[in-house]
Amino acid sequence: MELKRKIYDRMLKWKQEDAGCTALLLEGARRVGKSHIVEQFGKREYKSYLLIDFSNVSKQILDVFENDFTEYDIFFSKLSVFYGVKLFHRESLIIFDEVQMYPKARQMIKHLVADGRYDYIETGFLLTLKQNVGGIVLPSEEEHVSMYPLDFEEFLWAMGDEVTVPYMKDCFDKRKPMGEAIHRKTMNLFRQYMLVGGMPQSVVAFIETKDFEKADRAKRRILNLYRNDVTKFAKGYESKVLSIFDGIPSQLSKHEKKYSLASIQKEARFREYEDAFMWLDEAMIINTCFNSSDPNVGLRLNEERITLKCYMADTGLLFSHAFSDNELMEEEVYKAILFDRIGLNEGMFFENVAAQMLRSRGHKLYFYSRSDRENSENRMEIDFLISKKRKVCPLEVKSSAYKNHVSLDKFKNKFSAKTGERYIIYTKDLKVEGDVVCLPIYMLLFL
Repeated sequence: MELKRKIYDRMLKWKQEDAGCTALLLEGARRVGKSHIVEQFGKREYKSYLLIDFSNVSKQILDVFENDFTEYDIFFSKLSVFYGVKLFHRESLIIFDEVQMYPKARQMIKHLVADGRYDYIETGFLLTLKQNVGGIVLPSEEEHVSMYPLDFEEFLWAMGDEVTVPYMKDCFDKRKPMGEAIHRKTMNLFRQYMLVGGMPQSVVAFIETKDFEKADRAKRRILNLYRNDVTKFAKGYESKVLSIFDGIPSQLSKHEKKYSLASIQKEARFREYEDAFMWLDEAMIINTCFNSSDPNVGLRLNEERITLKCYMADTGLLFSHAFSDNELMEEEVYKAILFDRIGLNEGMFFENVAAQMLRSRGHKLYFYSRSDRENSENRMEIDFLISKKRKVCPLEVKSSAYKNHVSLDKFKNKFSAKTGERYIIYTKDLKVEGDVVCLPIYMLLFL
């Protein structure tokens, strides 16, 4: 089945507006759907397309890049003959798939774009690590776009539902509730989305079979692929990367979800693990959330890089990762979670999916944490901070019924001049209490 993805429109905008002046660089985690979407784009939007997969490229093609690149007529003729694709001036697309496997191809983009005959799209992951850019001059003629797992709206499209989100958006804009029946139905769909996740393979497996176990098998294959990638591409510190990766579920299950290295090694220091965190972040396997120590003067300016939280980039993968001691999550377990009939720390999954949704909307993730043993009034924990209209909007995520918002009140008192709209992200229908918006979690699509 074909999955409708929002990034397609972003790619179409690039084609129309840049008109060959740049190459599009599409980066994202493995198995997020990069290769599929660019090939689909080539089929639909060009007279012909040619895809070079550098993860499985022949020596003959590498010889063409090494020896014939300066003679463009010969270079393009050989590629055309080898792949059996006729190339048309300004009507053909050339795709460099998994370009991190052959960094020289990225360096060539500057000259290929200047030549102007064709359009170019590059795909890859770990594109900024030293081993993948060492010895090359990175071109300025690249338009960078990040691809994430399917968001909730894309998941609903896959389910054949194109009416729920427009109604949600109308309710969000007017700050009115969805209504009990529609809210209950939407929360049920959202729980399915959390369990299945947004990785295309698991979504397709679930949509085609309505079988959570089939989706779980797909997710476990992806998790195994990630572990293999660590051993292959994180040479020298793979054990540290795997230790951080394996510890994510237990770290998120804590009340305070800041990543504690002491759980890995008692005397561990952040500087010893910094490269490992960076690797997971660059691979887009995790979403890193940093503490902003003084949001009154800006989030990024007061970013504490040693105080962080690690969320899985896909919440469906987190479910399978958290239950990794079971070879397969049985259908009954999925249904028990779906209908909230199991003693489970749901907070970790709701906070993780909130991070996932905010990140896919383009937000860099920040939280605010302040501890004070002597004065409880100074103690607060704000799950997320986002910038909106030059104000800082604090978000608290609650998986249970809404009770209070003490930390939000403390935050407003401390940073009154900078504080914008405040949000409770929870499982109930939308309601507004003064300047606090109690927002059902699926409406994070619109923040």
